[in-house]
Parts: sequence; C-alpha cells; structure tokens
Amino acid sequence: MNNLLDLKALSRSKDLPFIARTLAQGFLHGSHGSIQRGVGIEFSQYRAYEPGDDLAKVDWKLFARTDKYFVREAERESDTCLWFALDSSASMSHRNQANKNNSNNITKLQFAKVVAATIGYIAQLQGDSLGCIALSAEKPTFLPAHGGYKHWQKLLLTLNAIKPCDNFPDYQQVYTQLQTMRRSGIVFVFSDFYQANDEIYQLINQLVDKRTEVIAVQLESSDEINFDFDDVIRFEDLESQQAYLLSPKLAKNSYLANRAAFNQELNSYLSSKGVTHWRVDIDQPIDETLYQYLAARQRVLSV
Repeated sequence: MNNLLDLKALSRSKDLPFIARTLAQGFLHGSHGSIQRGVGIEFSQYRAYEPGDDLAKVDWKLFARTDKYFVREAERESDTCLWFALDSSASMSHRNQANKNNSNNITKLQFAKVVAATIGYIAQLQGDSLGCIALSAEKPTFLPAHGGYKHWQKLLLTLNAIKPCDNFPDYQQVYTQLQTMRRSGIVFVFSDFYQANDEIYQLINQLVDKRTEVIAVQLESSDEINFDFDDVIRFEDLESQQAYLLSPKLAKNSYLANRAAFNQELNSYLSSKGVTHWRVDIDQPIDETLYQYLAARQRVLSV
C-alpha cells in the first residue's frame, strides 16, 4: 500500500487507470505468488512503459532498436471470467452526509468503480476475462467478457461512463446478459441493496449457479452505519424523492434496530443462496479495505 497517496481523494477524479494500478501494485508488491509466470504463459502484446511497471518486463532489445521503453505483456489461457455488476440506481450517489464538508468524500458508485477497476487489473494480469454490467432501469450497459490489457482499458471506459440515475431494473430487462454471466466464473454485485420490492433478490437468483461464484458487495457509509447526526435533519429518498424532517436523537435507536434487522435479513438471504456477503464502509481507506479482502481471499484459495 502506498500511504503517500490520498487514494480516496484521487478516486473523485476520472483517472481510474492510475488509481487501479496503484492499488493493485500495492497489493501485488507483497503477494508475488499471485502473479502467473512460466508454463502456460504466452506473449500477448507490447505496450508503452508506464511509471510503476516492473523493469524486468521491459523489452531491452526493443529499446535498443527504438530508443523507447515497451513492456512485454503475457497472457495465459484461462476459463475464468470476472463480472462486475454495478447497481447504478440513484441511491448509489449517496455519500457521507455527517461529514459532508470533507471534500474527499466519495459516493458508493465511485467506490465501486475503483474496486472493480483494481480487481480487474489484477485479474487481467493473471489472464482472466473481464466483463461488466451497469444495473439501471433506463440505461443498462453491458460489456462482454474478454481478456487482455486493452480490454481492461475498455472496462475503465465503461465504468467511467456509468452514472447514478433512476431505479434498479427488473431482472427481465437484462435477462439475456445475466444468462451469459452465470455460465462460469465470479460475479461481484456492488450495491447498497436498497430495494422497493425484491428486485435485487430476483436478479441474484438469476446469477446463482453451481458454475458461478457470486460475491455481494454491500456498500455502506459511516453515517448510515452509526447515524451520528445532532440537529434536526432532512432525509430524502434519492429514488422516490420523498423527504422527511427527523430529529436524530429521537429516531436513532429505532433506526439502528431497523438497520440491524435489514442487514440480518440480507445476510440470511445471501447465505441461503450460497452467496458471499462482503460489507464495506466506503468511508474507510480504499486501499486498506481492498488489501484486507484480497489477502483474505488469497489465503482461502491457497488452502
């Protein structure tokens, strides 16, 4: 991890390539075993050297001929697909309101983009395929899964174009895409899991399959978790636009009890479907959150 960079502040920008590579390389720096080398790896393509690239990957013979630095990229055959399903409904535009004067606050959707881009970067280094879907009732976007550095760049363009708007879609709107995603691999579903009925559960039902691992990434902000407000405050449902004036002191105990029940129900549902539940506080450092998850997952896979 690189503590000299304020990755949370950077994630407000559109420089996803730099942020993702920085986060990924911080993790890989202490995890060399996860990089695929040797048998089964074949040369794929050259690309221009970028700060942070491993100098061992620079093609020095090509440098002697061209006086330019190029990095050799390898690719191995892999049948693993990583899919990133991002809830892009209006509620994903929420950011911590209890600390809203902090300019480094980011939204749930911005957090999801950074995590998806970083995991995608690591996956493409290992030869895995990447795909993406933006879950919106009005503007669903789908990027088919392919491998390679160039496709990772397409993933970044797709992520950058996703905007929070309207509501979560009915699964039938994206039924064809969901059937493609459930064929094999790993599906990350980034959402706050706020639903009017059970539309998110219905969508996850379509993804669950014995060939597919589904990981539900529940994005929460610290104000949602702790409800640390002092004065009377106006709460607004970002999707229905309904607004209420509440006294936090009077509502806090009831709110926390209802939120605990909501999280318990969500966890029970996901467990019953064999779906991994990963709760994330978006106000915690992105690099630490991601590092802890990837390290834990690597330990599980290495058993």
